[in-house]
Order: sequence, then structure tokens, then C-alpha cells
Amino acid sequence: MITVIIIIVVLLKLCSKCSKSISPPRPHGKSFIHRSELKQAKRIVVKLGSAVVTRGDECGLALGRLASIVEQVAMLQNQGREMMIVTSGAVAFGKQRLRHEILLSQSVRQALHSGQNQLKDMSVPVLEARACAAAGQSGLMALYEAMFTQYSICTAQILVTNLDFHDEQKRRNLNSTLHELLRMNIVPIINTNDAVVPPPVPSSDLQGVNVISIKDNDSLAARLAVEMKVDLLIALSDVQGLYDRPPGVDDAKLIDIFYPGDQQSITYGTKSRVGIGGMEAKVKAALWALQGGTSVIIANGTDPKVTGHVITDIVEGKKVGTFFSEVKPAGPTVEQQAEMARHAGRSLASLLPEQRTEIICCLAELLTEKKDEILTANKRDMEMATSSGRFSQALINRLSLSSSKLNSLAIGLRQLAVSSRDSVGRVLRKTRVANNLDLEQITVPIGVLLVIFESRPDCLPQVAALAIASGNALLLKGGKEASNTNKILHQLTQEALSVHGVSDAVQLVSTREEVEDLCRLDTMIDLIIPRGSSQLVRDIQRAAKGVPVLGHSEGVCHVYVDSEAAIDKAIDVVRDSKCDYPAACNAMETVLIHRDLLRTPVFDQIIDMLRTEQVKIHAGPRFASYLTFSPSEVKSLRTEYGDLECCMEVVDSLQDAVDHIHRYGSSHTDVIVTENEETAEQFLQQVDSACVFWNCSSRFADGYRFGLGAEVGISTARIHARGPVGLEGLLTTKWVLRGEGHTVADFSEQGSMKYLHENIPLPQGVFS
Repeated sequence: MITVIIIIVVLLKLCSKCSKSISPPRPHGKSFIHRSELKQAKRIVVKLGSAVVTRGDECGLALGRLASIVEQVAMLQNQGREMMIVTSGAVAFGKQRLRHEILLSQSVRQALHSGQNQLKDMSVPVLEARACAAAGQSGLMALYEAMFTQYSICTAQILVTNLDFHDEQKRRNLNSTLHELLRMNIVPIINTNDAVVPPPVPSSDLQGVNVISIKDNDSLAARLAVEMKVDLLIALSDVQGLYDRPPGVDDAKLIDIFYPGDQQSITYGTKSRVGIGGMEAKVKAALWALQGGTSVIIANGTDPKVTGHVITDIVEGKKVGTFFSEVKPAGPTVEQQAEMARHAGRSLASLLPEQRTEIICCLAELLTEKKDEILTANKRDMEMATSSGRFSQALINRLSLSSSKLNSLAIGLRQLAVSSRDSVGRVLRKTRVANNLDLEQITVPIGVLLVIFESRPDCLPQVAALAIASGNALLLKGGKEASNTNKILHQLTQEALSVHGVSDAVQLVSTREEVEDLCRLDTMIDLIIPRGSSQLVRDIQRAAKGVPVLGHSEGVCHVYVDSEAAIDKAIDVVRDSKCDYPAACNAMETVLIHRDLLRTPVFDQIIDMLRTEQVKIHAGPRFASYLTFSPSEVKSLRTEYGDLECCMEVVDSLQDAVDHIHRYGSSHTDVIVTENEETAEQFLQQVDSACVFWNCSSRFADGYRFGLGAEVGISTARIHARGPVGLEGLLTTKWVLRGEGHTVADFSEQGSMKYLHENIPLPQGVFS
């Protein structure tokens, strides 16, 4: 590949005749409003700060880091976007080269002078920045050329100074050249011409849309972005983004979205180790570009954990760095909502049990009183979901509310209110460690819960009531398809909470937050609970690397019909497990038939019943081998159909059924139908699932049906809560020690005290 190297002096001569007048900046207010819109960015400038491209010793380039950035730029370029790079690095590259040359020259002279090959201590003189830039610029460009060549992308070098923007003729020439390069699918590599650049004029820049001095690469990138009507400017630095105070200061908070009116709330620190601009210069340049119609993000380009995908993550709309936006939303950010929830949640946890019970009962009453308003909102959601054609019938069924569902919700909430009176602050154990030194273990809230749910709006009051009962703060993220229903249910929840002044304890995230971004709020969220499809749960489990996730990824539930099963029980259990509500996670997906039942009345009646119920049967491999003409063979024995479909497979024995469940099941709910008590007990003991049943439907796996009042979901994890998770699953413990000036030294060999460790009986209803 031939690299086009363009020096501005040459460009002025070649392009002055054919250049056309530069277009004015894009109209005010045309920048993107939301991160999600960044996917639409067509023309992008990536600015690489000195700290990004320079090694830690400030002598030479960070090659691995630079290579990953080039790879991302190339990827976006090959997607059809127009990419430009504003880069530092010439001074560092030249400094490395000149130091090497000086040391080599000194060593040669010293060896000739002494006649020996022994070198004395040599000192390297201070290197002037312009000389370093002149010596390093060609090497820097050659490096970019070599890296982009791997992706079949051609590059071009552009060196600029202030005059190239302030002189009208030069501005036209520069603009024309850059547009031509982009038209030819070439990536321009732009840098200030540090070999000849004059000192910046103080206090003469950043005064308006048409005035900005090129005194560093931040201002250069901003000026270039506005001149070229760039959609997005990504400024990579050595910090995560813009903080409200210097990043090294305690309690410094990363700002997710920055608005022009927020400038007074920022306290700036010192400049980076090698840059000349500093964060204040970056913010001023970013706001100048934003005023000219270009969206801006300042992000970290040095963190090895994110460097390899920081640019592509930004373009995909992920929450990376600080996003500059001209439009400030009416409501709080999700970070502010989390802070509000945590603060109000502490007040909620300190309420008396009777007060939390009153809130839950009030919510139950509101569900009944406001039934018509709720169903009207739900009808709008149903109509929109149906007309969109994007949702399956199973999902639409989950979205639907009815009077009976709301009545059941209210009953469950009242049941929960009664059972939750002695939840928070309950003493689990009390030990006398020594004389006058007592230890208690008490139940306390987990903290801030994030519940992400799809379709099912009835989940909102259930989860809210459980959070209230357990004294937890709550962030809720519902699906767009239920937005109207969720909104009114959340309003009713806050109305109930306001009875005791804690309405902020339950927050509904209504901003355009991606699920992955919510999962990264590890400093604000203590537990994530997904309620939705198996794909949603898997996505959350992958994204939430720093926050525990409670839930199950799939509901592959089995019903095993044993050779000693009663016909009527087998038919009833299989029918109810599959057909009562096939979209539920506790619905049967596979029926296992003992081999001895083939071609018997039990088997025939099960088949007839499933056909009558219009259940589509998929044959497992062994079942298919027994039949001359069989249903379509199943593609996978680990399938959650969520509809009137199921798999049927044959097993030889109880142990064969258990092995099948362990291999293909999801540890959710599994059932045996048999009249043999010994066989049933073996199944109940051997099957390692969260719920294991004998002669009853898998649909009983539910918090309300278990008497928990409500559930936040079903967990298949083996740590913390398992099965339907109600109130107890949302509590943790803390230890309280009460003494009279005791010290550990008192219990040493030379001490005067001895440990007792005597358990103290607990009276009923003991609270801390």
C-alpha cells in the first residue's frame, strides 16, 4: 500500500485553485442527545492524547495500546464510517530516537578519545521539543502506516498550525483536502506541526464558534471536528472521563453526562504527566465542539482492561467515559436515582415493622382501587405490542393484566405484609462470648437491589413489596413494551411509600439506559435480580462482573412418569405442568416416560391428552427409535419452549431419569409421578434442583403458592437463596457485639478473662 504523506505547504500550492469555500459549522443543537444515537455517527474524530500514545517513561510509544486503537479505528472505517485521527506522539518518538543517537555518538567519541572500550557515565542533554518533533514525526507516521496496512487501509499525514485555520485561503485548502481523502476512503492522521509551531497566544481561544487557537491537540480536535461537521469526537486520555473534582481526591465522582450549564460544579486538578492541555482544556474544547454541533465523549485510552474496545464501545452507545450533551433530561440520572434510593432505603430499613406493613397494605389497597386505571394503561401496552409484530405470543401473554391477576396480587401482598412483621432486625442467634460480652447475629437488608424484568408488569408491585418488607432500596428496569403499565404501578408504589416519607426508596429507571450499563454500577448496586427470558439472564450474568446476580438462566423443567404411576395422576400432572401457563419458567418442557409404559394405556392417554390440548410433541432420540412414524425429532434436549410444545423422551429406569435431568435440565423444577414411595423418595433426594416434587404439577414452584406472599424470582444458584426467593432471600446478616471495654489482650495467656461461647435462648419476637 502506498501511504499518502501530505505536508500543508505542498497542499497550499496544489489545492488553492480547486478548493471551494468551507461550509459553516452545523446548526446549533444538532449534536446527538442520547448515547444510543452514537451508533448513527458517520464521521468520527478520535483524538489520542500524549498519555495514551506515550510510554510510561515518556520516551517512546506504547505500541500495544496504539495497535489496539488502530484495530478499532480500522474496524469502524471498514463499516463505512469516515474516521480521522488527531494524534500526539511525535515528540516522544523523536525523544527516543535522539537519545539513542546522542548516546551512541558519545560512546563512539569517548572510545576514540580513551583508546578503550570502557565508557564513563554519560549524561543526555535536555532535548528541545521542536527538535524532537522534527525527528519523530516521520517515524510516527511510518508506524501508523505499518499498522493500518494490516487492515488494507491507506493513511495520510496532515500537519497543521494556527495559520492553517485562521487564514481563510488555507482553511479552504485544508477542508478540501480532508474531504477528498475521506472520499477516497483514506484515514487522515492529523497533528500539530510541533517543529515550527509558535507559542500559543494566551487568552485568545475558545471565545466563540468561529474562534479557537490551536494550542494543543484538544483544541485542534475540536476545531477540526467543527470545520469538518464531524458527528462524534472521541477524546482519549489517561482518566476514565470527567470527574466533579480531581480523580485522585476521595469521593471524586465520574460524571456520566455533562451539560454546558454544569461548568461551575467542576474542580479541576493538574495536567497529565505528558500533556500540555489538562482536563480543563479538554472540557473547554469539548464544549466548543458541542456548540458547533459535534457530540463529544472523553474516555480512558490507557486502561488495559478497556483499551481494546473503548472506541467501539462508545460508538455502540455503551456507557463509557463522559458524554457531552446540550439537552439536559427533566428527571434524574440513573446514578442519582441509585443514590436517592440508597438514602431513602436506609430510612425505610429503620421504620418499625408495623410501618412497613402499613405501606404494603396501602399498596395492596391501591391495586384494587386503581384497577381501572391500571388495566387501561395495560391495554395501551398490549395494543402497541400486538401491532408492532415484534413480540411472540408468549411474551404478549406475560404482558397482559386482568382483574383476577390484580386481585391475586393484592391478596399476596397482604399475606406478605402479615408474614414480614419480624423480618428486619430479627435475632438469629445470641452467644455469650464471655462475662458481660454478648454477641448477636441479626437480619438486615442487603442494600440496593436492581431488578430487571421483561414484559410482566405484575412483577413490579411484587418485587416492590418484597423490597419494602425487607427494608431494601430498589431500582426497577422494565421493558419498553410495558412502559405505560409500569409507570402507573410505580406511581402507586411511591404513593404507598409516601405514607411514611420514603417514596424515593423505589425508583423506576425510565432513561434510555442499556442493561449492560446498569450492571456496571457496582459501587451503587448490591444485588441484581433478572426476571425475563433466558437470554436476558445470560446477558446480565455476563455483564455484571462486579455485582452478584440472583436468578436462573432457563426453566427446562421435567416430569418423569414412572412405571408405577397412576393414570389419572400422570395425566393431570402432565397437563397442568405444560398447559396451565406454558410461558412460565416453571412450565414442563420435557416429559420422561419409563420404557415399560410404551404402548400401554398410560402412554396412549398421555399422548391423546397432549394432542387434545394442541401441544406439539418433539421426539427425543430414544423415543424416536421406538417408533416407525414419530413426531419431529427434537433439535436439543435442553430447550425451553415457553409455548404449547414439549419434548418426549424414553428412559429405562429411575436412575436413567435422574441422569437425564442432571445432564439436560436447568436445576429449576423437576417432578416424579409414581405410586412407589421408595422410588419417589430416591428421586426427591437424588435430583439436584431448586424444586423437586412428587405427584404434583411443576407449576407449584412459585413464591405465592409456597406461602411467601410474593417472589422476586426463582434462583437455581447454590449460594444464598435457592428456589422461589421471597423475603428471606433479600436479607443478609450482621454481627453485633456488646461489651464493657473488653480487649483481645484480656483473653491472652497472660490475660484475666476466658472465652465462654455459650448460646443464649432466644425469646419470641426478639429485635435488635
